[in-house]
Amino acid sequence: MPVELIGRKLKTALPVHLVAKDRLDAADFASSTLAWAKANGFSGEAGRTLLIPGENGALAGALFGTGDGEGALAIGGLARALPEGDWHFASAPAEPELASIALALGGYVFTRYGKKPGKALRFSLPSGADAARVRRIADGVFLTRDLVNTPTSDMGPDELEKAVRTLAGRHKAEMSVTKGDELLKKNFPMIHAVGRASVGAPRLIDMIWGPKNAPKVTLVGKGVCFDTGGLDIKPSSGMLLMKKDMGGAANVLGLASMIMAAGLKIRLRVLIPAVENSIAGNAFRPGDVLVSRKGTTVEIGNTDAEGRLVLADALALADDDEPQLLIDMATLTGAARVALGPDLPPFYTGDEALASELATASAAVEDPLWRMPLWKPYDAKLSSKIADINNVTSDGFAGSITAALFLKRFVEKTAAWAHFDIFAWNPSDRPYGLAGGEAQGIRALERVISKRHA
Repeated sequence: MPVELIGRKLKTALPVHLVAKDRLDAADFASSTLAWAKANGFSGEAGRTLLIPGENGALAGALFGTGDGEGALAIGGLARALPEGDWHFASAPAEPELASIALALGGYVFTRYGKKPGKALRFSLPSGADAARVRRIADGVFLTRDLVNTPTSDMGPDELEKAVRTLAGRHKAEMSVTKGDELLKKNFPMIHAVGRASVGAPRLIDMIWGPKNAPKVTLVGKGVCFDTGGLDIKPSSGMLLMKKDMGGAANVLGLASMIMAAGLKIRLRVLIPAVENSIAGNAFRPGDVLVSRKGTTVEIGNTDAEGRLVLADALALADDDEPQLLIDMATLTGAARVALGPDLPPFYTGDEALASELATASAAVEDPLWRMPLWKPYDAKLSSKIADINNVTSDGFAGSITAALFLKRFVEKTAAWAHFDIFAWNPSDRPYGLAGGEAQGIRALERVISKRHA
């Protein structure tokens, strides 16, 4: 990673002083440092870095503004603000491990297509930070970002399968793939229908890791590698970010990487329906009725609501195994962004204990999440006159909620289930990550799962 985190004090490291807003005078700085800060108008405003000059043109350190309760992730801005070299915190941050994770995440650069790597920084880990955990969290986030940032020309269903194989090989996980017309033989008809018009065959990727008798945790990720909208085609502006429509798959793979690297005592299963929603003569149509794996018939009100179809077949398979915890993640609805914006993914669950754990973990690791209701009266909006259910509503209201209610119909045996409607993208640069693919919710989920299965 561009920011190398070192588990020892570096002899040549320069200090970074963290300064809260308007608390400069309370800090124990040399008079020359204090005068320099005031001369440059530095008052501890969030995210601002001020280099401290030393003798003979050398640096003596840096001041970094932490603002007024902005949180530890803001420290990630140091990864791009500091010049190359060795650094350490002059005093330990309030959240040393989270600050270290922020530093690592802030140094990420996607270099596959020629972008120059970030600055070479070495940073001594502050006391209280677990170096191994920081690295595996950062590695999982970087995997997610890399997968989402890669365009579909290099990240179609074939390449997504290869990425899973690479991860499985690294951790000695088992893997199987049901592909093309085999999906029909093995009863995954909706995955097949959504992906059959693409030159890249649709498939269900199934990865299993961990002891057979351990508690079961299953992750399901939407792997729509590109979404044209199908015959209900999107406008060109609506397709510009559709390389990220496999963001659910990328996020569950990042989470799986964290879990396996930690060696948690669970039986982990990852299910990814990998498809491309394309247009051809054999594309599924508005008005078609599909028979799902569960047997529920689904009328197609809109071919651009394809993610819930492929997830439904994968969730039905996962539910048959009755895991103790079932999580699905998907870039599912624009309605979720209208409701909560790009930074705050909604999640849905009927399990009160799980909802409480997620809320606590979200706050603790600064991984924003917000619970939304599985509002039962809206379930009727998914009714169909000729099938058991329609894949969309007729009025367009509460789109994220009704999508979650659609998925809930395919989870019957598993008590603890949660659905995450994520964006998987930073629209603009943040201290902890540049504009582009982003991991959302998986650091909070890692904390919940780790605490349950430490």
